[in-house]
Amino acid sequence: MAVVSPRVLVVDCTGVGRMYKTKLLSKFNFQATAVSSVEEALNFLDAENDVNLILADYFMDGGMRGYDLLTKVKESSKLKHIPVVITCTEDDPDLIKKCMEEGAKGFFLTPLKFEDVPTLLSFI
Repeated sequence: MAVVSPRVLVVDCTGVGRMYKTKLLSKFNFQATAVSSVEEALNFLDAENDVNLILADYFMDGGMRGYDLLTKVKESSKLKHIPVVITCTEDDPDLIKKCMEEGAKGFFLTPLKFEDVPTLLSFI
């Protein structure tokens, strides 16, 4: 029986952030797809619904933020089953509380660490 790799959608506005996260996830046999905006993520999710986890950065350049993606996913009957994890450079208790109350499975400081990845797997 073949082992299926968990599919993760990485949403980060920086190329370095997307590359770092996808590389780190691949070390744990995750299959990661990276997009640079919330709008791209929503388009991807509209076309592709077998994503096991969404890993979204809170702060994005222009437009919507990771929190906006979280709320849209949780409001969607088609997507609300997908766990969303928020990453952020700021350790702000109010921001963390806001995301967790909206339904985020987790909140991690960036850069994501090697030891954080098994916790991500537990959310799937």
